Amino acid sequence: MELTLIVLLVIVLALFFDFTNGFHDTANAMATPIATGALKPKTAVLLAAILNLIGAFLSTEVAKTISGGLINEGDGGVLITPEMIFAGLIGAIVWNLLTWLYGLPSSSSHALFGGLIGAALVGAGFSAINGGVLLSKVLIPALAAPLTAGLVAFTATKIAYAITRRQDGNKDGRGRFRYAQIASSSLIALAHGTNDAQKTMGVITLTLVAANLQAPGTGPHFWVIAACALAIAIGTYSGGWRIIRTLGAGLTQVKPAQGFAAETSTAATILASTHLGFALSTTQVASGSVIGSGLGRRGSTVRWRTAGRIALGWLFTLPAAGAVGALAALIAHLGVFGVIFDAVVGFGFVLFIFWRSKRNQVTPTNAIPISDVAESGYAVRIRKGKAKRARQVDGGVPQLTPVAQSAFYADKAAKEAKRKSAAQDQERAAGSPPSTEAEPPQAPPQQDTPRQDSGRQDTPRQAPVQQDPVQQDAAERRPAPAAHQPEPRDEQNGDDR
Repeated sequence: MELTLIVLLVIVLALFFDFTNGFHDTANAMATPIATGALKPKTAVLLAAILNLIGAFLSTEVAKTISGGLINEGDGGVLITPEMIFAGLIGAIVWNLLTWLYGLPSSSSHALFGGLIGAALVGAGFSAINGGVLLSKVLIPALAAPLTAGLVAFTATKIAYAITRRQDGNKDGRGRFRYAQIASSSLIALAHGTNDAQKTMGVITLTLVAANLQAPGTGPHFWVIAACALAIAIGTYSGGWRIIRTLGAGLTQVKPAQGFAAETSTAATILASTHLGFALSTTQVASGSVIGSGLGRRGSTVRWRTAGRIALGWLFTLPAAGAVGALAALIAHLGVFGVIFDAVVGFGFVLFIFWRSKRNQVTPTNAIPISDVAESGYAVRIRKGKAKRARQVDGGVPQLTPVAQSAFYADKAAKEAKRKSAAQDQERAAGSPPSTEAEPPQAPPQQDTPRQDSGRQDTPRQAPVQQDPVQQDAAERRPAPAAHQPEPRDEQNGDDR
């Protein structure tokens, strides 16, 4: 009875970890397309959730690495118990939620490995850990993958800008890359589901093997795959907006071509590692790609302070999650009481984290500020509707930086001038009288002049309406009403129409 209860608790906790993995790592696929405006925030997370769900069914190689390679087997089976796995999951969840609260893109995968290793060391000693698998499948890929992805993204960004610069003189006008970003970000979401959902599958399978409910060396059951796929999809749809803000706007200013290069590099690295059975951190790969693409775009700057914070998070993920897992394993040694105590304390910590997050809430509307999206290459005219809605926030002040605000209204003024120029060309083509070339007839009556907006371009041209040459010209064409000024204006306005 006690074993069944503990196994049930482990399965529930593993699925909750899968849920946190989903919203913690949503930024890996969707931060850059949201930052460049390729996808709306809610559309992006919905697409990512669907593709994570599909990707979870595509492979089980990583699940086999965790369930049958990371933990050694002894004469009586694996050297880890369900209680240790439960404690390791607590360590992983605690670190995931802490880094999410501070918007730090840490590795959910390494948090899981750290928690399991810490719990196994306390409960079974060093002999429980397969050092060869840990080194070749976890640690070396953790160091090599971000560097590889960053180098690929750097090269891809250079190539993308070199090619498009020959075709388009506007170096920041590569809006068509936003459509390519939809495909590349979708590929990352699919790869994330393929890689990360399997880690929870491996944990549940390892629990069943440790409880002698499944034969060693076998893969996950279908119900395990389906449950993990659903959990990570729901978590992804919840949206980790804090980390999306860090990856989308905190590391570097992402533009469409740059974002496409970063996403393509991330997807290629993750899919290749999944095929080889590497338990890779998609967060590290995505962060490395964003930094590499930022270095590859001329004129771009990487915020190295933020990058340093992320690197410190990577460095402390394994030991921090391992320490929490080890502490939870010590308490779990007390039996069912210890496991329940761990569960209650862990549940209280989860509630505290979510309560604390309400103080500085990050939502789809403020995850990536409008100014950052506009400055990163999003066509400003597309942002008009959202800029109007932004005026209703913070006392009616638009959430635009001075640079973005100037670009917005300059674009608006240019469109208005172009429209007026086209209208004048049509009037000239229709055979309007020569007097209309000076445009005095287009001015409104004199009594309406004080109500004109000071920002309109046609305000300075109102003065010629009252000048003598115009009146004399009107008098020559209509001698009788020459002394009466309103009639010539009416006639001119009629001719102008």
